[in-house]
Amino acid sequence: MMERGSLAELKAGWLLLVACAIGVGCSAIALPFYSIGPLTKPVEAATGWARSEIQFAILFSSGLGALTSPIVGWLIERYGARRVAMPSLVGVSIGLLLASFATTLEQFWAGYAAAAILGAGSNPVLWSRVVAGSFEKARGTALGLALVGTAFIAMLLPGIVALAAPSLGWQGALRLIAALPVLVALPVVYLFLHPRDTETAKQATVARTGLNTRQALTDRRFWILTGSILCGYLAISGAGPNLIPTLSDRGFDSAAAAGIASFYAISMIPGRILSGFLMDRFWAPMVACVVLLLPASACLIISHSADPTMLALSCALLGLAAGAELDVLAFLTARYFGLRHYPQIYALSYVALASGSAVAPTIFSRIYESTQDYAASFQTAAALFVAGGLLVLALGRYPVLPTGGDQNR
Repeated sequence: MMERGSLAELKAGWLLLVACAIGVGCSAIALPFYSIGPLTKPVEAATGWARSEIQFAILFSSGLGALTSPIVGWLIERYGARRVAMPSLVGVSIGLLLASFATTLEQFWAGYAAAAILGAGSNPVLWSRVVAGSFEKARGTALGLALVGTAFIAMLLPGIVALAAPSLGWQGALRLIAALPVLVALPVVYLFLHPRDTETAKQATVARTGLNTRQALTDRRFWILTGSILCGYLAISGAGPNLIPTLSDRGFDSAAAAGIASFYAISMIPGRILSGFLMDRFWAPMVACVVLLLPASACLIISHSADPTMLALSCALLGLAAGAELDVLAFLTARYFGLRHYPQIYALSYVALASGSAVAPTIFSRIYESTQDYAASFQTAAALFVAGGLLVLALGRYPVLPTGGDQNR
């Protein structure tokens, strides 16, 4: 049973959680990343571009997201989350709309790059800061509920592409996706994104507790967490966008491939919520370790199986990890380093996450092009999951964090 205080926090902030969930689902990290997998084969068929060239767009999108995330952390501290989020959502729409008019690879990449730059303030750095500062007793659960928006968008986009691409082409499908931040997220964020972290003296004290950025960067736990997250996101980001192409190559038609791959997106939802709930109650690194070890076996199954039931189960296990990773980074950053400089510290670890997200799809596609099979890619993902899961255990026990202006802890 959830403690009464935790439940009261969630009830009081449910509209804020809705705004964060929709905002992160329409962010510059979610829409470009989760659109590229379903779009890969339609774009390939229409243009003749290689799969690795198409998925190279993620390097521009997530890679630039990595570079801009420390700046976003500073902007949030200076101007507040709401003022940063709203123009950024518009920027995501503009970038993806530009990509939909591309006639060359360079223009396609430029559109994804524009989405990353103009939409930088919509990335998880912002939404996780809002939630971490607004919730204390139910922080893990709240992070899971807020970040579940990426799971819903991952589940929604393959259907949008499958329905729209046959009649509207990949360009029309991408334009529908580009409309989501402005038509769906922007009104909700405008109405309901009102952070609650200054409402009480206790919350204000919590917000002043923790390490500064310099202290975090000289703490071995920062690099352990960052290394674990990098391993996990290299695996997730390499495997996820290539699920539908892999299934198609196994002989499944587009509808069947999308149906099997949908288990990946569906299981992200319980992955988000359950991981946050468990981290509120148990030692979070152990929860993170289990979440990362489970999909290692799933990747080995995907690497060679053609059985739809086993593939669906494996996609579900992979989705659990994809659902939990953002929660894990957000929760462990707050728990080990505090909230005093949370946006900046989280943003620096987020560089590793976004970098993994940027390079992995292209690396996995290149492996496919050299072997004409995805087996080696998924075996690599399995090894990365194991490495990330074991590494996070080295974080050790939760620290006692300094409060206020104590700079020497």
